[in-house]
Amino acid sequence: MRINFYDTRIEDYKTVLIKERAVNYKTVDIREVNIVTELLNTIVSLNTMGEEHCYMLALNNKKKLIGVFLISKGTVNMTSMNLREVFIRALLIGASSIILCHNHPSGDTEPSRQDIEVTKAFNELGRLLGIALLDHIIIGGSEYYSFMENGIL
Repeated sequence: MRINFYDTRIEDYKTVLIKERAVNYKTVDIREVNIVTELLNTIVSLNTMGEEHCYMLALNNKKKLIGVFLISKGTVNMTSMNLREVFIRALLIGASSIILCHNHPSGDTEPSRQDIEVTKAFNELGRLLGIALLDHIIIGGSEYYSFMENGIL
């Protein structure tokens, strides 16, 4: 399976998608949380990063991965997850659903109050836009926390 990483650029005063790179990876069922965490830990080393990073996985209507986006790189204990920045990328690539993932360098995967609030906001806006938030996963070392598995989504 070829996994494409995208970013956005401004061309002629419009935001457009730019394919940054692609990597080969074994075929995966992106609907399984442990597979998503393994994927991100393998291709971007999310479990070993010293600062918080947020990634978005964009999926088509068949739940197939169509693109990966680095949304933000933060500090040792926070990163920005802006609704507009995530959904503009999801809309540009034509995603039907998304999965958000970020890491906690401390290894503690328990979501903060802010993690819970931002997840609820993404879920609400996604519902309005017709782009489902399938999960928000926090990765900390070899552990993970799934908002979907824990009944928040």
